[in-house]
Amino acid sequence: MLAHAAKNLEKAGAEAVVLCTNTMHVLADYIQREISIPFLHIADATGQAVADKRLKKVLLLGTKYTMEKAFYKGRLTENFGLEVITPSETQRDEIHRVIYEELVRGIIKSSSRSYFMDVISEFTELGVEGVIAGCTEIELLVGPEDLGVAYFPTTSLHSAAAAEFALS
Repeated sequence: MLAHAAKNLEKAGAEAVVLCTNTMHVLADYIQREISIPFLHIADATGQAVADKRLKKVLLLGTKYTMEKAFYKGRLTENFGLEVITPSETQRDEIHRVIYEELVRGIIKSSSRSYFMDVISEFTELGVEGVIAGCTEIELLVGPEDLGVAYFPTTSLHSAAAAEFALS
């Protein structure tokens, strides 16, 4: 379905495809194979932003799929040389639960915010230099003003990369 939509965009004259979600980038390689125009990958925009700050060790937060699968984490490592750290399995489960049971429904709980901050603090103490908000909804709980390390809001980074592409 997404590849079909991308083909239709190309036929209509689009110069690139932007998929405005982190998790659905699991289909990025398939979509790119189906079109001849560039597919602007959200992990590339994120990886470039991290590289521009000359950081190497980052914490990736997002859905379980984004945190666990190579389509995102592997791309950051392979294309940008980043050491991408993810929370423990128990922490990933809770982060995933908060995203799908609360944040996507517009439910913002201070207890969930505290949980995210505790996870971030734990990994900051272990030497993480930045935090990747690898899910749009995470920005509802945590922002750059909350952290003592660099913050990478993927939605904003991806949007900026798309605008830069369009203007070039």
